[in-house]
Amino acid sequence: MDRYKIFNARVITPYRIIENGYVLVADGKIKYVGNENVSSEGYTEIDAGGKYVSSGFIDIHTHGGGGHDYMDGTLESYIVAAETHARYGTTSLLPTTLTSTNEELKVTFDIFRKAKAANINGANFLGLHLEGPYFSIEQKGAQDPKYIRNPDPKEYKEILSWSDDILRWSAAPELPGIAEFGACLRKAGILPSIAHTDAVLEDVQKALENGFTHCTHLYSGMSGLKRINGYRYLGVIESAFLLDDMTVEIIADGSHLPPSLLKLIYKIKGPSKIALVTDSMRGAGMPEGESILGSLENGQKVIIEDGVAKMPDRKAFAGSVATTDRLVRNMVKLVDVPLTEAIRMMTLTPASIIGVSDKKGSLEPGKDADIVMFDEDINIYMTIVGGRKVYSKK
Repeated sequence: MDRYKIFNARVITPYRIIENGYVLVADGKIKYVGNENVSSEGYTEIDAGGKYVSSGFIDIHTHGGGGHDYMDGTLESYIVAAETHARYGTTSLLPTTLTSTNEELKVTFDIFRKAKAANINGANFLGLHLEGPYFSIEQKGAQDPKYIRNPDPKEYKEILSWSDDILRWSAAPELPGIAEFGACLRKAGILPSIAHTDAVLEDVQKALENGFTHCTHLYSGMSGLKRINGYRYLGVIESAFLLDDMTVEIIADGSHLPPSLLKLIYKIKGPSKIALVTDSMRGAGMPEGESILGSLENGQKVIIEDGVAKMPDRKAFAGSVATTDRLVRNMVKLVDVPLTEAIRMMTLTPASIIGVSDKKGSLEPGKDADIVMFDEDINIYMTIVGGRKVYSKK
């Protein structure tokens, strides 16, 4: 295992910035964080040159990057996407599926197991995020409608038997049988998450009681305030604001949500309830032009332009091509969020949401040595994953 002593750093904790700080890494773990120049014989010294050093970025919703999608069904797709995102500061991620056939899911599960065991020079895989197929057809977004359906206990229990790697599963809370689905996921230690939904407050409250404590890509693919027979009902958006126990994730790429809306979400929910996510497709880290959302075989054609993926008719977004550094940069530069809180939304908060904050999400002795170094403009200079340097800017 590599041993590193990072010095001359502006070290970011969840609460403050330690000027002229030190971080010691050994055996894949963080050994020391602070101002003291502690003894470090046998350590490789890294001069941060006054740059920021923080815990590595955690992306709990990403479909791919570097020209590859996790639904491609190849080990290469996992390797290239993980290496691509590591160059932008991501040290941990949740590969995310789309609505698909169960046969494609089986392949995804098998490839994920192989990817976990591979010696990848990039971000590490924490687990899988299943997005669909239990969605509202009215709020399908870019999800393929031919696969959308209601939850069936026989089906989802069989899917759960195929893999022990599922960490979260997104679904619409208004569908019949969703309470049983949520309870089943919680029993299995899986986070149920609200997504692609046309629900109202009562549906969300019932779902929250059955374990749906998180809201997938807030504002995207979900209901807002609506009128039914003349009466106003809160949609999922307002429900997420109203319910204090609900955490949310936002695509802060500067396209899906304007800065004014990002400011509103931040003001209401705060950094301990908001996770920044890329929701990135294969176009992340790639030039603009035509691309595909989902698998190469069964995916949908999209166009990447203006820093976002659009449906071919350009009437709706098809997905994000953001990287995690861009999310942090936007929250600081466009939304005026303090750097410590922008970093928290990219590190400790997502770690807490998916239940890994005991080992990831902050620079603390004993936690995994997942570290990123960057400058004032959030340009990434170094990424360390599990104590191993996987990227260094030349």
